[in-house]
Amino acid sequence: MSFYINRRHFIKSTLATTLYATYGAYGQHLMHPSKKLRVGLIGTGWYGKSDLFRLIQVTDVEVVALCDVDKNQLSQAASLVMQKNKQSKSPVLFTDYRKLLASIEMDIVLIGTPDHWHALNTIDSLRAGCHVYVQKPTSVDVLEGEAMVHAARKYNKVVQVGTQRRSTPHLVEAKKNIIDTGLLGKIGHVDMCCYYHMRANGERTIQEIPNYFDYDMWSGPAPKLPFKGLPHKRWWRTRMEYSNGIMGDMCVHMLDAVRWMLDLKWPKRIQSQGGIYVQKGGFSNIADSQTAIFEYEDFNCVWNHRTWGTPTDPEYPWALFIYGENGVLKASVMKYEFISTDGKTHITKDVTYEREQYPEDLQEKDIELHTAPATRYHMMDFLKAIDQGSKPIADVEQGHISTASCIIANLAMELDRPLIYDPNKRLFTDDNQANTLLSRPYRAPWEHPNPLDYL
Repeated sequence: MSFYINRRHFIKSTLATTLYATYGAYGQHLMHPSKKLRVGLIGTGWYGKSDLFRLIQVTDVEVVALCDVDKNQLSQAASLVMQKNKQSKSPVLFTDYRKLLASIEMDIVLIGTPDHWHALNTIDSLRAGCHVYVQKPTSVDVLEGEAMVHAARKYNKVVQVGTQRRSTPHLVEAKKNIIDTGLLGKIGHVDMCCYYHMRANGERTIQEIPNYFDYDMWSGPAPKLPFKGLPHKRWWRTRMEYSNGIMGDMCVHMLDAVRWMLDLKWPKRIQSQGGIYVQKGGFSNIADSQTAIFEYEDFNCVWNHRTWGTPTDPEYPWALFIYGENGVLKASVMKYEFISTDGKTHITKDVTYEREQYPEDLQEKDIELHTAPATRYHMMDFLKAIDQGSKPIADVEQGHISTASCIIANLAMELDRPLIYDPNKRLFTDDNQANTLLSRPYRAPWEHPNPLDYL
């Protein structure tokens, strides 16, 4: 089966030359449709819709099903999909993703649910015969991620993780022109950071659950806390019951980008310190300050975040810095710079927006304009992998390594000691207490996936 990337959008892209260099003659092959892709979306919130709309922009799809536990959000998403995809038939709507997978045949499932749902949504979609695009992080515990990797291999399906820094145009250029050419020389250290104010501070009161919202299904395998307002209104990430805090939200992106740029696998050892140092009290329970050290053979990758105060470098509030003997590469979602040690060489490149090529982006509510091109190219890579039976650039195993490394950093902070993880044994080395934390307890009747079931 060959998949169709819209020729009009493909040619008008400012990166058409780069894409041709990436896809070669196959780029021409993608321009000829054999059939429309049947696509479903589980989780129709902000980024779920954003991912779907980027897919619609680059290939010919029929959106056949949508699922969300918020009926209001679900119906709004259906209207937007019909408008943006110019399809007269509404997608079939579900509030239980299991019913969607049991009754609708699909080629691709996009997953935009909260983090605590990613593993079950992905594995069940793979079992139903679908390729999967799942948002990062892949999981909320290490063994969920291990099960996802094994399930993808067992069912022989493509899983692309939404770590789209690997497809961000200016970062692709930075890797090619700075890293791969050896311009930095011997690399000896990496810093990564996020200084965004991301906690939901203050108290919240218990409220009545709206009749259009299934809170029990939203909670799923995670604890069902007293209802204090719609969790998907941007506060669920600030609770560790449903996420891995800023490590799982923001560090995973930068660590994954560094791993991709430098071809790194699992860290040898991970240590971390942090906690709630400043913004004490209130509803959020994620760390407001944290440092993590991911140790590799010849250098360390060090992460810092604060949800208070000001950035160390105001131009790079969420970024990575790769230090070599010949200079430094600074990189963020907005730009990159190479500055040589002697100060004589300064190379810089700003983010690609593609406003002229995709004017509809300007009309989309809550869109992150600077990430739209990255997600489009990430989707193209996903389609190529499906068609060729290959691994995508952000294959589930790569997403798992980056995700699990961040999870392990949180566990190292909790246990107040460094941890060494053996991915072959799926155990920590000489640390029985840490091994009990490799999986989170699931709320009944949900059952935690077992990696051994997919070997």
